[in-house]
Amino acid sequence: MPQKDIIKLSNVWKTYQMGTVEVHALRGLSLEIKQGEFLAIQGPSGSGKSTMVNAIGCLDVPTKGEIYLDGVNIATLGESALAQVRGKKIGFVFQTFNLLSTLTALENVMLPMIFQNIDKDERLERAGELLKSVGLGDRLTHKPGELSGGQRQRVAIARALANEPQVLLADEPTGNLDSNTGKQILEMIDELHKKRHMTVVMVTHDDNLAKKAERIAFLKDGNIVKKL
Repeated sequence: MPQKDIIKLSNVWKTYQMGTVEVHALRGLSLEIKQGEFLAIQGPSGSGKSTMVNAIGCLDVPTKGEIYLDGVNIATLGESALAQVRGKKIGFVFQTFNLLSTLTALENVMLPMIFQNIDKDERLERAGELLKSVGLGDRLTHKPGELSGGQRQRVAIARALANEPQVLLADEPTGNLDSNTGKQILEMIDELHKKRHMTVVMVTHDDNLAKKAERIAFLKDGNIVKKL
């Protein structure tokens, strides 16, 4: 039985007004992503990769076009509704980790659960289990400044999984890591995809990383020019 589309972009445009000049970051982009698929997004700088991921992740809204996430057109939602969808259905892993430096690893992972009204005991238990699952059971009380780059990205992955999302969006997740650590992080993301049947959309400049995905979409000038 074929998997359903968990994400569908239809004729999506994103235009920014820069003074008197219009800059089109996305130009009529259309793409379907199946539930449980691992898709890599590649393309040169300025091709629209991050803009596309931000739109899928409810961090930005398109200028025009439709974006369906699990059957709901998120392009029509207001900020409050987008925040709810983002918190429940999407997990984010960024190149720069985006951890709060004043919080411990445990507190960073617990944070997204607060906004979903999960009680404190469950937050503590789930965050601890997630950190153990990424090999950081002995680093629960360490703050980001006391962790290596690879460890910080592991915390970020645990945080991304905190609300049991349907989709994991990874924007250059190994970009600030050495090659060996980057390989370990990619293997972890691949394992999440396979064991949890999680939909993964990963932006990467690295051809070797992209080959881990089941499918690759190449962007140029705000549109998809090739799929593998």
